[in-house]
Amino acid sequence: MLQLGGGGMARAADAETAVFAGGCFWCVEADFDKIPGVVETVSGYTGGHTQDPTYKQVTGGDTGHFEAVRVRFDPDRVSYADLVSALLRSVDPTDDGGQFCDRGASYRTAIFTQDDKQQQVAEARKAEAATQLGTEIVTPVLPAGVFYPAEDYHQDFYERSPRRYTYYRWSCGRDKQVKKIWGTDAYKGIPGKPES
Repeated sequence: MLQLGGGGMARAADAETAVFAGGCFWCVEADFDKIPGVVETVSGYTGGHTQDPTYKQVTGGDTGHFEAVRVRFDPDRVSYADLVSALLRSVDPTDDGGQFCDRGASYRTAIFTQDDKQQQVAEARKAEAATQLGTEIVTPVLPAGVFYPAEDYHQDFYERSPRRYTYYRWSCGRDKQVKKIWGTDAYKGIPGKPES
């Protein structure tokens, strides 16, 4: 779904692409839709070897894919660097076994870069986060590959099923853990208080 991302709309030709994995894609999509300058988010799968994977296959763990979100953004309104920082401050980048209550390879974090410039920016922001936390950041920076959009019922799930989504996010402990790790920098760059 095309989002206004806080008002205004970039022409499709001017928008750039970022791809992030941050655990449950419902939550990543909900967070990134709040950022002014983000014009579209799509939940999907990437990083693996199975063509046209299904949710069941990906969460089963044999595809190599991550749950991820493709973010289209207006670079005149939000920088790629700020989006990377927003991702890192909305996840537990020190956990390589999944995120929060969701365990397994498909729920790991990752930054999938489109080119050398994005890779350099992502590595720099990752290093800054490691310095800030005083620990290793296990979120890998990987070259982007084929992105497969997830099934329709996953798209904009937080809007389609707000009660179910809010309960899932709260029961999974996402916001509590992010705030424990990041303190006052939790969700920095993402306007508004995340659902709890």
